[in-house]
Amino acid sequence: MTEASRATAAEPSIVESRWPPAIAIVVFMALNIAIRIWLPTDSPVRVPWLLPSVEALLLAALLAANPLNITRHARWLHRVAVSLVILLVLASLWSTVLLVYDLIKGIGVTQAPSELLATGALVWLGNNISFGLLYWLMDSGGPIARSHHRTPIDFAFTQHMSPELAPADWRPVYLDYLHLGFTNATAFSPTDVMPLTHRGKYAMVVQAAVALALFGLIVARAVNVFA
Repeated sequence: MTEASRATAAEPSIVESRWPPAIAIVVFMALNIAIRIWLPTDSPVRVPWLLPSVEALLLAALLAANPLNITRHARWLHRVAVSLVILLVLASLWSTVLLVYDLIKGIGVTQAPSELLATGALVWLGNNISFGLLYWLMDSGGPIARSHHRTPIDFAFTQHMSPELAPADWRPVYLDYLHLGFTNATAFSPTDVMPLTHRGKYAMVVQAAVALALFGLIVARAVNVFA
């Protein structure tokens, strides 16, 4: 077998586009910039341009991939992406902590209902996008490793548990993990995707706990302000 034949045989049959995660990052980055222009002094993030900077670096890492196939990421590029996503998750959690602090103290944007709801929605959206990216890169070792095997490792989707509902070569892609992030933050528990490992379970625990605290305090404060 020639080198070319071996390379072809080694390549995964399932490819995944880089554009859905890239578009999600661009949308979130645009919203972050917009709200920082709208509320330049009252942002819940004390380092106002931290999140847009991390998002720009993560977007650059995604754009460095092959335009047609994200599974051709080099190993080092995957490590860079994982590190940036972890930083993005930590930054989103820090934004949540600061907003909750402002809610408890009754300061900053928490005095104006429209600004409070807009800021809260942005923080909630950021947590969901960040955790969606984390699940996508964490599950089964990331898109590269996941494309080579069918057995779920960190998360079991409906198509894994009921194979008759999907094609034989089905694999989860970023949009599936983004859906996981939103449903976990809304239901505060697993819905149609079951976590199988400790890292998967406790990542979902952290996200659900943060979403519950954010929802409860923002709704309570908004009702109080509107009243």
